[in-house]
Amino acid sequence: MCIPRFDSPPVFGKLIDQHAGGIFSIEAKNGRATRQRYREGSTVVETDTVTATGRARLTDATVANVTGMLLPQNLLVRQLVCTGGSVQIEVVFDPRWGLPGRPPERVRRMRDVLVCEWGSLAISLECSDDIALVPGRNIKIDLRAGESLTFVLSIADRSPIAFCRPDRAAELLQATDTWWRDWSQRLTYEGPHRPAVIRSLLTLRLLTYSPSGAPVAAPTTSLPEAIGSGRNWDYRYAWPRDASIGIAAFLSAGDDELAHSFMHWLLHASRLTRPRLSVLYDIYGKPGADEEEIDVSGFMESRPVRVGNGAKGQHQLDVYGWVIDAAYLLENSGRRLHGETWRALAGYADLVAGRWKEPDAGIWEVRGDPAQYVHSKLMAWLALDRIVRLASRRRVRSSRTAKWVRERKALAAWVRSHGVDHDRNTLTWKAGEQGLDASLLLLPVLEFEPSNAPLMLRTIEMIRRELEIAPGLLLRYERRADELEGSEGAFLPCSFWLVQALARVGRVGEADELFDRLLSYANDVGLFSEQLEPSTGELIGNFPQAFTHATLVQAALALERSARVTDKAS
Repeated sequence: MCIPRFDSPPVFGKLIDQHAGGIFSIEAKNGRATRQRYREGSTVVETDTVTATGRARLTDATVANVTGMLLPQNLLVRQLVCTGGSVQIEVVFDPRWGLPGRPPERVRRMRDVLVCEWGSLAISLECSDDIALVPGRNIKIDLRAGESLTFVLSIADRSPIAFCRPDRAAELLQATDTWWRDWSQRLTYEGPHRPAVIRSLLTLRLLTYSPSGAPVAAPTTSLPEAIGSGRNWDYRYAWPRDASIGIAAFLSAGDDELAHSFMHWLLHASRLTRPRLSVLYDIYGKPGADEEEIDVSGFMESRPVRVGNGAKGQHQLDVYGWVIDAAYLLENSGRRLHGETWRALAGYADLVAGRWKEPDAGIWEVRGDPAQYVHSKLMAWLALDRIVRLASRRRVRSSRTAKWVRERKALAAWVRSHGVDHDRNTLTWKAGEQGLDASLLLLPVLEFEPSNAPLMLRTIEMIRRELEIAPGLLLRYERRADELEGSEGAFLPCSFWLVQALARVGRVGEADELFDRLLSYANDVGLFSEQLEPSTGELIGNFPQAFTHATLVQAALALERSARVTDKAS
């Protein structure tokens, strides 16, 4: 729980700071079986525990909307009910802000409320039974059937402390459940995979910082891609690429307001760097923080723990393709792009037209020398193709459009000449090399080649042959190609791209079967991380991961579209 923002220090950081990190634990003593789930269409979590003497249910929710009411900036409600027999509950409330975690500088009581402070930041905790909680002390509570407790955690950052009584907080928990269910029901996707799609869209919205509209890649830092290695990165920032994929996902599900909000954030974030797009921004649109290493234990001793992200200074050509294509989809949905948006997009296209021949860092942010990545060139082609389509609806200088058309043609020629292994008739990861890259699975989506083109079909086949390490589970690229320590697992967005690619080339039955298999890898509440360890099925990397959930939605939508085409043809 990073407060007050996604990219702030954590207050309960024991996951990666075992020795000094904070914790807020509510557990039934000697629990024998536990089942956890989200309420359908909601972000409210229920955890059921069975003990030798009884049963208990813990319900957790962050209140969805605190506007228009005298409520804290953030409000976490944890409601515990003994649902049968009797149970003994153990509660540990030990907030430690920062990395390494620091105990409160000041602890005081205001009426029945425990307040912990660090300078201008304060968190308060109140319990419905007036239990005398002490930071760091294990408290035992006995409950009988029907008895309940409500814990209310409030946050105040550079503002007065506002309290919320437990009975009122319990009402807000139910109102939050209703708010999310109402939002979910308005989403238009009605395909066979609706539960997974809705859960993914809920997750994408939860990963959005409401004051600015910024979508963060994940709410965590330094959860390793390989246990015990240094593949630990801070993803609590907003990538234009992820925001663009989110725009497509929400547009397809009928929420054009949130899609428009993402585009508005993109324009705001890039205002100081135009026409250049940064790889990532903080949630207010400023450059992400410099990367630094923090001396804490790490998750399962996986070090270093990092804050900030060193990729922020890279040049990634593919980003422009994602952003311009997202704007193209937004206008096709019926939202006319206003003048400032068009000027920004045209500036991006001019930059692509002038710089596409330069090497870049590629989509996978490889920390080495820039290279001529074929996927980057394809996305540059996409940027120019979509800007030309948008320009056809506007009055644009003919010389400007002619340059975009000319460079689009040159990019296509470059890809077919330098980006193809002609002996095997496949696209390659880098110019002049034979290695493959799973991001090339996006080729069917770009409309660069017809869906039945031999180059497209052969590229899909060879990626599966060389990068598939278990059915449907793909590496991004050959192991050890990035020279980092440890071997990463299967990269889940690539698996969902494979589903999308198979659906696009007409192999709908195969794609549908693979999609079902991938959904089985979700955790018990339907969430995905960035990667998966095939030998154990363990989700690894930062969690939950927006990239994975956005590509899941795109794969489901591709299946639905392909199924409709097949039905019409038959």
